[in-house]
Amino acid sequence: MNKGKGSTEQQRWVLQFCHGYEAPFLDCARQYAALFVDSPYKICTVFLTGTPSAEVEKESASNEVVFLNYSSREIRGLKLKAIRDFGNIVASHNFEFCIAHRFKPIYIALLGSTLPILGVQHAFGVYTRGSRRFFVNRFQHRLTLLGVSDAVRDDIRADLPNWPPGRIETLYNRIDLAVLQSRQLSREEARQALGLSPDALIIGNVGRLHPDKDQATLIRGFSAALSQLPPSSELAIMGSGPLEKELKDLAAQCGVSTRVKFLGKIPEGRRYFKAFDIFALTSDHEPFGMVLLEAMAAGVPVICSNCGGGREVVEDAGLLVQLGSAEDFACALQRMCTMSAQETDKLRHKALERLKSCFSDQAAKARFWSLPCLPNRMTH
Repeated sequence: MNKGKGSTEQQRWVLQFCHGYEAPFLDCARQYAALFVDSPYKICTVFLTGTPSAEVEKESASNEVVFLNYSSREIRGLKLKAIRDFGNIVASHNFEFCIAHRFKPIYIALLGSTLPILGVQHAFGVYTRGSRRFFVNRFQHRLTLLGVSDAVRDDIRADLPNWPPGRIETLYNRIDLAVLQSRQLSREEARQALGLSPDALIIGNVGRLHPDKDQATLIRGFSAALSQLPPSSELAIMGSGPLEKELKDLAAQCGVSTRVKFLGKIPEGRRYFKAFDIFALTSDHEPFGMVLLEAMAAGVPVICSNCGGGREVVEDAGLLVQLGSAEDFACALQRMCTMSAQETDKLRHKALERLKSCFSDQAAKARFWSLPCLPNRMTH
C-alpha cells in the first residue's frame, strides 16, 4: 500500500475508489477530482489494482493517492481482504462520502464502510444479473447510481425498476479541453509518427478490435464508398483485440487490404487524432464514446452510429448513421468528402461548442452540484 500524508481530522474528505488506472479510467479519476476544485473537500483516490506510480498520482489530480496493488485474481470471490483494507482507509480520514467507479469497487465500498456511495457505471448490462440486483437493492438507502450517458442511465433504470428515478442519474464523461489540445500532435507530426501518408485522405477509427466496436461495418462501408472517395483515401484503425485476424481477412475479401491500415495499440492514442481527416465510430454497444470527444477536440469531423451514448455526444455536430448499415456509412463518407469548407467548419464549430457546454469540467461541475440525489450533508 502506498499512501500520502498530511490529513487532519477537521478537513473534509471525499474518497474516490477506482478499479484501476488503465485507459480511460485514470482520466475518469481526474474528471471526478476536478469536481471538487474550490470546494471544501479534499480528494483521496484509491486504485484497487495497479502498482504504485508517480505519474498516475500526478495525473489523478488528487490530494492523496492509495495503491492497493491487487491482481485481478486476488479480487475474485468475496474480496474479504480488500474489504478490510478499504475499511482501514475509511478510518484514516474524515470521509463524508465515496465515489466508486464500476461494480467491484461499489461492492467493496458498500461492505467496507457505512458511507453514502455514489456509484458510477461506465457500461451497459451491469445489473442484468440477479445477484447484483439483489445486492444493490439491499443497500439502496445509501447508494446512488450515475450513468455516464442517458443511455446507460436508462439501462440501469430498466434493470432496477423499483428505484426512484432520481436515485439513478446521468453525469457525462468530459475532457480538459485546453490540456488535451496542448498535448495533441500536429497533423504532420501525427501522420509521421503513425506511418501514414502525408497526402492521403485518412478516415480514422480508435477502439478495441471487438464485436462491440463493429469495425466490420466500417470496413464494408469504406469499401462500398471507395470509388466515390479521393483516389488516395485510406482507413486507419488504431487498436488491438481478438478480431484482428478476422478484420484483416475481411479487408482482403473486400479488396481493400492495401487501403486499410491496422495501427495496433498506440500509447496515448488521443495525441494522434489530428492525423485523421474524418473520424468514424460504428460501434453497436457504445456507453459513451470518449474517443468522440478526443476527435472533436482535434477538430476532426465525426461520423457515428446513431445509438447509445455516441448519439448523445455528437447530436448535430457530426453525421449520424444507421447502426450496422455499411451502406449508410458509405453514404455518410461520400457526403462528408463532398462538403464545402464552410460546411465542415460549421461542424467543427458545433463540436467545439458541445465540448464546452456539455463535456467540460466546468459543465460537469455545475451539473454535479445540482443533482438532487447527492447525500444531504454534501455542500459546495
